[in-house]
Amino acid sequence: MAEALLRVEDLYKDFASLQVLKGVSMTLERGHKTAIIGPSGCGKSTLLRCINYMETPTAGHIHLDGELFGETKNGLSYHRMSERELARQRSQVGMVFQGFYLWPHLNARNNVAIAPMKVRGMSKAEAYELADAMLEKVHMSHKAAEFPERLSGGQQQRVAIARALCMNPKVMLFDEPTSALDPEMIKEVLDVMIELAKDGMTMLCVTHEMGFARTVANRVIFMDKGEIVEQNVPEEFFNHPKSERTKLFLSQILHN
Repeated sequence: MAEALLRVEDLYKDFASLQVLKGVSMTLERGHKTAIIGPSGCGKSTLLRCINYMETPTAGHIHLDGELFGETKNGLSYHRMSERELARQRSQVGMVFQGFYLWPHLNARNNVAIAPMKVRGMSKAEAYELADAMLEKVHMSHKAAEFPERLSGGQQQRVAIARALCMNPKVMLFDEPTSALDPEMIKEVLDVMIELAKDGMTMLCVTHEMGFARTVANRVIFMDKGEIVEQNVPEEFFNHPKSERTKLFLSQILHN
């Protein structure tokens, strides 16, 4: 059996005395899409931030494409990588947040092009060509010259997705990418994510969008209180949940 593209082993994360992640283990196969759902404060976003080493796990290990991520191993000892080493690895992981975090003083094209120039040393011409291709991919070519303040929330989020894609990541992490959007803007972002999924992008998505989880994901993970309570293929997860906690959560969010 081929090794999973992403492997999370027994991950813990403490903030002072608060234990946010309690031994989370999961795998993500190449080309697969996993949706993570659960109540607010259950550790979903912290899990994504630890996978990308934006937060350093208290314990546990992450492997990306067979390579230890965020750490080096010497004998039996593990040591956090330097920021320079981490930057190389992080470029393989695209991340899209709830907020858009676009540079306000740069237009859409420059927001997308800046990382390939700064991180990969691309020429301006090469980076612009790549940025234009990624903006086209998220249906934002017509707004390439616009600054963030002149874009809707949905348009800003699509630029943020293009910015992540331009680094040609091995996996895309989405942290509730539609939660800050008005209802009419949610669909335009989800549609782009669905297209990425169809193109074979490996995706790990923290989401409240149950329709997306049900129809796009290969696997659904339910988290509560820092732990994975249940995971299964969508049909089984939504139609035949096994855990009483999962049943209660689904009854509350799918009641209408």
